[in-house]
Amino acid sequence: MSPQLEVQLLAAIVAAACALPGVFLVLRRTAMISDAISHTILFGIVIGFLLVNDIESPWLLVGATLTGVLTVWLVELVTRTGLVKEDTAIGLIFPLLFSLAVIAISRFAANAHLDVDAVLLGEIAFAPFDRLTILGIDLPRGIWITGTILLANLLMIGLFYKELKLSTFDAGLAAALGFSPVLLHYGLMTMVSLTAVGSFDAVGSILVIALMIGPPAAAYLLTDRLSLMLGLSVLIGVISAIAGYWLARWIDTTIAGAMATMVGISFGLVFLLAPQRGMLAVVRRQGRQRWEFAQQMLTAHLLHHEGQPEALEESQIEHLISHLRWNGDFAGQVVRRAEQAGLVRCEGHILQLTEQGRALASEAMTR
Repeated sequence: MSPQLEVQLLAAIVAAACALPGVFLVLRRTAMISDAISHTILFGIVIGFLLVNDIESPWLLVGATLTGVLTVWLVELVTRTGLVKEDTAIGLIFPLLFSLAVIAISRFAANAHLDVDAVLLGEIAFAPFDRLTILGIDLPRGIWITGTILLANLLMIGLFYKELKLSTFDAGLAAALGFSPVLLHYGLMTMVSLTAVGSFDAVGSILVIALMIGPPAAAYLLTDRLSLMLGLSVLIGVISAIAGYWLARWIDTTIAGAMATMVGISFGLVFLLAPQRGMLAVVRRQGRQRWEFAQQMLTAHLLHHEGQPEALEESQIEHLISHLRWNGDFAGQVVRRAEQAGLVRCEGHILQLTEQGRALASEAMTR
């Protein structure tokens, strides 16, 4: 396999691994906790390195994962005091732990291969140079690590799908049925931490955040089904990552930055074009509702005066302008749309309700 394909494969695996737990973060409205975790895990890596003095030790992974869970616990501890909200607590905890990590690196690990810029931005193009052979298969180490994390995420979601779904949408019901929302919450946060730790070495924490939040947020605008949202999140993440790689080659820029940019572009397109929740759909729906409401007002007005002595006057198009306070152009458009919909008939300047229009007016007046 060529290095070019290996980089794209690694990007796709990272995107899928990040998107899966990201769906639950978006649904639980705790998306920014991924930002905190992806930064504070550096503190755990530094502590692990200082204890074992080996940059390749698996204890660094353990330390980073525990630090991610510690971050969540500290944020919730501060939030439970009631003195500050969760977003404020995140803004207090993660700069503290990240700053301690930066100080520890500069003071105690200056000669080690630990670099803040590399942690934040990563460099996926270098991944093919760090290789590992397992069962005779020679692949970049990053693919083995992130592939294992992806399988672990799939396994956890597969085993605890119902529990995660229930605790996400109704934690009280989950507790009443005997599930532990707290245990499920910390299990999910452990999954987020592991994913961030395993991915940031290749792509950097900034891209981890983008891939963990952007694709699930886009999928949320496309569907209400959790299972479909998981699949769409993975698909959008993979497409964005691969498209970002080719964008980086085209304009000769950083790969991680181009991938994050494509995640933003993907979300922007969905935000505008989603069939039900996209901005264009919302604008069209609001415009349609405006005309429908105006037609209901027109038919209700005609029905209210139907059979009354003033019916002839009230049924004139010109009278609508003063009585309903519509301008001439708007009133004309409402009448034309009502005629096209079969709600009224226009005889000269006099409007008459059809049976369909009378039914609509009756329904509107009884609400």
